[in-house]
Amino acid sequence: MNRRRFLQQGSALALALGAATSTSRALAQAADGASALEKVRARGRLIVGIYNDLPPFHTEGKGIEIELAKALASGLGVQPSVLPFAAGENMSDDLRNMVWRGHYLGWGPADVLLHVPVDRPLIDASPQVEIFGPYWRERVVIARDLSVVPKLDSLDDLRNRRIAVPGLSLAGWLMIGAENGRLREQLLTDMGNGVDAALMLRKGEVPVAAGLRSELESTLRDDPRYAITPLPIPRAPRDGWAVGMAVKRSSGDLARALQSSLNELAEQGRLREIFAGGGLAWQKV
Repeated sequence: MNRRRFLQQGSALALALGAATSTSRALAQAADGASALEKVRARGRLIVGIYNDLPPFHTEGKGIEIELAKALASGLGVQPSVLPFAAGENMSDDLRNMVWRGHYLGWGPADVLLHVPVDRPLIDASPQVEIFGPYWRERVVIARDLSVVPKLDSLDDLRNRRIAVPGLSLAGWLMIGAENGRLREQLLTDMGNGVDAALMLRKGEVPVAAGLRSELESTLRDDPRYAITPLPIPRAPRDGWAVGMAVKRSSGDLARALQSSLNELAEQGRLREIFAGGGLAWQKV
């Protein structure tokens, strides 16, 4: 190749690269001015933050919220991209790391975070995010073997009964502190979650187990041998709390699109199917 041909081709390549760079820069500038929903659709993926080790909602890449992420993304006409993460010290940490800023180690934020309490104090304390779209009502409950504990009107009915409950949980805190620690010697607390407690009940290792409604119901699955009822403790939240989603405050159009997708899933019966697949009976929140 002679020098002239080389220079001509080099000039053409430089012009092409320059044009490509200008195009990329223009696209980036356009993306900067695009809305959250437009960015998701341009990317072709909805990045969904999902808690690790939260049965039946997510365990090892499977669960109710994995399927919910797929369905929500499909409603927007894009593919799901799940971003699993370990829970932080508190909900504010999770909202910061997964919704409005991202983690200091470089991952996140997601477009939307699932399993966020739709709770007025949390909403008021979180001006950087929009919390919406309740799709499940969680409660602290207790399950019992009816052949051993036929009725449960008060803690008196649990006298001398071994009770499985995860110690590092709301259910554990309530049971440990009930009536000034009256049940403390009866509690077995060395377990990771309420699913493990329910499995102990199902195996006959204990006659009583406590945990979250989702944990116990998904494990016992309407087995007539067991009754699942609210904790007979005054401090237990009787109505539970709603669970929904969160996006960055500036992502209002994405929130509206996700809410619309969620509404369609409920109307079409798809939400009920997703929850049934995880062993839960879905009800409108």
